[in-house]
Amino acid sequence: MNEQQQTLWQFMQQQSGKLFTQTLEHIGLTFVSLLIAVVIGLPLGILIARKRKLSGTVLGIAGVLQTIPSIALLGFMIPLLGIGAKPAIVALFLYALLPIIRNTYTGITGVDAAVKEAALAMGMSIKQVLLKVELPLAMPVILAGIRTATVINVGVATLASYIAAGGLGEFIFGGISLNNSNMILAGAIPAALLAILFDLLLSALQKISFKKLKVGLYALPVITLLLASFYLIPSAMGTKLTAGFTPEFMGRQDGNLGLQQKYGLKMHTIVINDAVMYKAAYEKQLDVISGYSTDGRLKAYNLMVLDDDKNIFPPYYAAPIVRQDALAKFPELEKTLNLLSGHINDSVMTELNYRTDYLHQTPERVAKDFLVAHHLYKPSQNGHAGTVRIGSKVFGEQYILASMYSMLIEGYTPYAASTKTGLGGTKICFDALTNNQIDFYPEYTGTGLLVLLQPSVKVVNEVGADRDKTYQYVQQQFKQRYHIQWLKPIGFNNAYALMMRKQQSDDLNIKTITDLKRFLDSNK
Repeated sequence: MNEQQQTLWQFMQQQSGKLFTQTLEHIGLTFVSLLIAVVIGLPLGILIARKRKLSGTVLGIAGVLQTIPSIALLGFMIPLLGIGAKPAIVALFLYALLPIIRNTYTGITGVDAAVKEAALAMGMSIKQVLLKVELPLAMPVILAGIRTATVINVGVATLASYIAAGGLGEFIFGGISLNNSNMILAGAIPAALLAILFDLLLSALQKISFKKLKVGLYALPVITLLLASFYLIPSAMGTKLTAGFTPEFMGRQDGNLGLQQKYGLKMHTIVINDAVMYKAAYEKQLDVISGYSTDGRLKAYNLMVLDDDKNIFPPYYAAPIVRQDALAKFPELEKTLNLLSGHINDSVMTELNYRTDYLHQTPERVAKDFLVAHHLYKPSQNGHAGTVRIGSKVFGEQYILASMYSMLIEGYTPYAASTKTGLGGTKICFDALTNNQIDFYPEYTGTGLLVLLQPSVKVVNEVGADRDKTYQYVQQQFKQRYHIQWLKPIGFNNAYALMMRKQQSDDLNIKTITDLKRFLDSNK
């Protein structure tokens, strides 16, 4: 236990600069959205306390907004506001509204009617009753709502990193992608501590009498604005070009770590989910992105792959990985899955991805069209000899492959197939496989080597540059360590790549990663 804690502490020390930056971003996102929610929610709560016929409608709408899953709400914001802080702040603001409106309404309507009548009898105006009687008496309840909204926002703000808004979620999702518990904890622990800290501070504020609290309330907007400005501090520092990299790419040796070590490449980088990364580059919100060499969005968004002139992105095989007990349970499975081997090269996979990523055809349709064209499709046998569970990661290529395998299994064997798609990053998929939640999923030899096996630098240097040696090494090690079998490679090579808009690449004369480094150095 102590060794694990020490390792975590060492990791947090090593990443202290980035951790500090992301904590500032997290606090900023929380309080920008909270400030807007208070400015809008408090008057709304007062309004519906005065006009109670509106209360059901207003509270109903705020309640519905809070029931929308946070990832979905962020997704809805992207077409309207793009990526970055704006959609994240709007989503967090919407989540914070309900407790503030509801508690303001409850606090004011809960004031004893006799007290209000006495105030009016003393000659107070309705405005004076509100400011000097109702709000002071309702303040503990209102602060309880703000306290709830703050804690909600601290938690939900971890998801903002999915749309390049920064915050502590970058560590959490990076750790999930890289199978790195220390990285997950480095983001989760500060987020939890922030929630506890703000909750304790607001709890203490809630207990102070209104007379003593009055001075503090005047200072509260200033303090909130100050905390909100924390978001602007990290974003003010950067280079002429902005890069958007996925969480997994940020922590891999054949990713950002390799770029820094071999190229000395350092630029202003934001962490972003690959579902929105390509479009962000197309819309000029990002200049350089990490991507996959077979991604269909290269063609869709007219992106150009920068030549990797120092070879840090070696080509890797894609292949299904299956638990050995599943192969024993389903004797016809290996032969059936290997039917796909050799049929999909790089250009074919790119075209299939283009159809799902840009033309928005369903993975099932794309998979069936391909199997029919290559005389591999057979109608389902409606098998009853057991169900094979297929997993996939959360991007188009994996959905297509999962659909192909499902159709092959049901057409060539007496088994049924069920798919569990969109399982997230490598860690979630692999954990699902090792914990007997799925029977197999498509994986990449480079990910198997660098993310799952994590061998010594010596081993990586010996086998990493040769895709056949990499395949043989992971095949042997997975059998020994995990009782998992790598089946035959599908045929295409999926490697990381750096990409830019073709027009921008031409304008800046950047064709290689070395050219990019030279441009950044000359524009410091």
